[in-house]
Amino acid sequence: MTEEFDIEKARASAWFRDLRDQIVAAFEGLEDSHDSGPLRDATPGRFEVTETRRSSEDGSDAGGGLMSVMRGGRVFEKIGVNVSTVYGTLGERAQNAMAARKGIPGMKADPRFWASGISLVAHMQNPHCPAVHMNTRMFWTPHAWWFGGGSDLNPCIEYAEDTQHFHDTQKQHLDPHSEAHYPRLKEWADEYFYIPHRGRARGVGGIFMDDHNTGDWEQDFSLTQDIGRAFLPAFVPLVEKRRAQDWSDADKDTQLVHRGLYAEYNLVYDRGTKFGLETGHDANAVLMSLPPLAKWV
Repeated sequence: MTEEFDIEKARASAWFRDLRDQIVAAFEGLEDSHDSGPLRDATPGRFEVTETRRSSEDGSDAGGGLMSVMRGGRVFEKIGVNVSTVYGTLGERAQNAMAARKGIPGMKADPRFWASGISLVAHMQNPHCPAVHMNTRMFWTPHAWWFGGGSDLNPCIEYAEDTQHFHDTQKQHLDPHSEAHYPRLKEWADEYFYIPHRGRARGVGGIFMDDHNTGDWEQDFSLTQDIGRAFLPAFVPLVEKRRAQDWSDADKDTQLVHRGLYAEYNLVYDRGTKFGLETGHDANAVLMSLPPLAKWV
């Protein structure tokens, strides 16, 4: 489980970076092509790119990545696209959490880890355009490896046909692997992206998986890649359809209240937020998912 995975780690890391580059280019293209409707005369948004580093207790190199954030665009009010590859040793708190949740033996004896992935959250200017989240990742320890990730749609004003398109596109990308994947990952997303203290989901769902390891790395990596490939064709057409719609003050108020749900979920329940902060990754990169403005009533 050690050196023989160096090639696989490099391939996964390169794939996540390539997916990041595709998404950044597509979203800046949406900014450039927005020529009608609200904010059409504003300056097209661009991503600000910052290198991030993971801090290790002994000061040794622990990896890092790129944090790409766009604020105040014509289409995107705030969007973050992060990619990272980090490694080192897990602290005691993270060791205990990992061992308890995943049942991995030997974590205290050898707490080394390696993790790579892409994480994206988009908060939109137009309340008719849905917010969205996507991530895919690979995690490795000397004792186990697995993939995880998915994407889910978070409209404040729901359109049934948009929800259907988002789900249908994901199903089309998963079915070639197995027709059992989509219903299983959809149910997993419905359970995972649920806010218990509000008694409701944070959006209209999508797909999600974690701890995915069939024993066949190539097969599992291929599935993870198609989860990532599904994202742009599932989401971009919805933005192109809705970005020119006019909105009212009431629509914007609805959006801000809905964003409060998103913030609550990410700060209280999200595993990625907890893991990133517990393992010393750049706090700004970990918390880039939070909306620029939100409202509670």
